[in-house]
Amino acid sequence: MASAVALESLEVPLIDSHCHIVFRNFDDDLEEVAQRWRDAGVGRLLHACVEPSEIPAIRALADRFPELRYSVGVHPLDTEHWHSDTAALLRQAALDDPRVIAVGELGLDLFRDKNLDQQLAMLQPQLDLAVELDLPVIIHCRDAAEPMLAELRARAERGACPRGVMHCWSGTPAEMEAFLALGLYISFSGNVTFPKAEDTHACAQQVPADRFLVETDCPFLAPVPRRGKRNEPAFVAAVAQRVAELRQEPLAQVARQSTDNACALFGARLHSV
Repeated sequence: MASAVALESLEVPLIDSHCHIVFRNFDDDLEEVAQRWRDAGVGRLLHACVEPSEIPAIRALADRFPELRYSVGVHPLDTEHWHSDTAALLRQAALDDPRVIAVGELGLDLFRDKNLDQQLAMLQPQLDLAVELDLPVIIHCRDAAEPMLAELRARAERGACPRGVMHCWSGTPAEMEAFLALGLYISFSGNVTFPKAEDTHACAQQVPADRFLVETDCPFLAPVPRRGKRNEPAFVAAVAQRVAELRQEPLAQVARQSTDNACALFGARLHSV
């Protein structure tokens, strides 16, 4: 079993590789939330963007919290926010601020919506933008592994598949292997702590050491024992602890490895601008 390493003793700060603290349910206590993530040993946060109108507010958060970096993109369930000029808007936002270190969160979601063609029409130019700007992508994929793999494999064949991460992983081990074969990373969130998430547990055990990240996806998916409550970046420590238990590795080792992996994927700008 993993050793019970005190978070304060970790030599390498944890990175919450996917969070959403721009949401209004953080308005009243964000300074306290920030103190808790710092006390928990979280040294960097990557704030994901779900639609363009968020970008000014996320940029303001990066001004307020120097440990925050962010992405620009449109979530697959937000197709109403995609317009003819959106790709150009995202490009300019990325060029204007070196703290933009990824494109996303983009992807496909056929769990809630079945408009695959519309989602693909929004996904493809974002993938093109990531290749153009040489930025990694943050991929949301729910009940859509087959079409997502088809899109990425076609791009890989013509040398136009960006590097990136499958965020909030909930797929099967076989699906994970297919995405790993394309060079992607796998990120685990609070659902890895859920008792019945057997496929996610298996993936955490099987993923190569140099290809996994940890995240909160806050305010969603708070880990056990806070399940059902508001999630926050400090709770990425519980995700890392559960991954360590599943892998039968010390927490300090998982913290170091996940941080090294995040830096390998997102580059030097994750730490310095």
